[in-house]
Amino acid sequence: MKDSSCPFCNHEAQSKDYLLEETANFRIIADLHPLTEGHILVIPKEHIACVGDFTEELFQEFALLYEKVKNFIKKEYGNVSTFEHGKIGQLVFHSHMHVLPFSGLPTSIIPEGESHIDSTKGIDALNQTYKSDGQYLFFSIGDGNFLVDTNLGYPRFFRDRFAGALGNANRANWKEMHEDAELMALAHLENLRVMEKWKQR
Repeated sequence: MKDSSCPFCNHEAQSKDYLLEETANFRIIADLHPLTEGHILVIPKEHIACVGDFTEELFQEFALLYEKVKNFIKKEYGNVSTFEHGKIGQLVFHSHMHVLPFSGLPTSIIPEGESHIDSTKGIDALNQTYKSDGQYLFFSIGDGNFLVDTNLGYPRFFRDRFAGALGNANRANWKEMHEDAELMALAHLENLRVMEKWKQR
């Protein structure tokens, strides 16, 4: 099922120029508004709120693509992190897992402290967390996977946190970034480099 008002359902309106790979159920794209070079999204074609709401069959396909993109980013950029707003802090209510180069401590993303962060075994836990809680905030840094206290959540939560930690606070608000012609020109060049690296992998 698709939503005609959703930018991720309407592929023509969302980053068709930055498509890296397409499968029967997913698109992998370079983010139109990257927080840094190498920022990639894994997006289901079906209008589903978050990874935790995937069917088992869809999740199995997603898990393979997720690892594929993570391995690509780690190989090309030296480190990798991911994040997804499981309905908390989403501005577009269509699942889109972010994968990008970043290394640091979990508290660089959650400076409120470790008491607000729970380690998890990874994306395998998202379905159960979503079923029990109806929401989550998930991120990973390297091999560490974390769930965040959802009481901290707000719109654009992880974009703000990662942008700040990357020293790219001017990219946090993607709507404002979209209006900055110079910044969007730089993002375009970054995405072209990502696309070339993907082709040559």
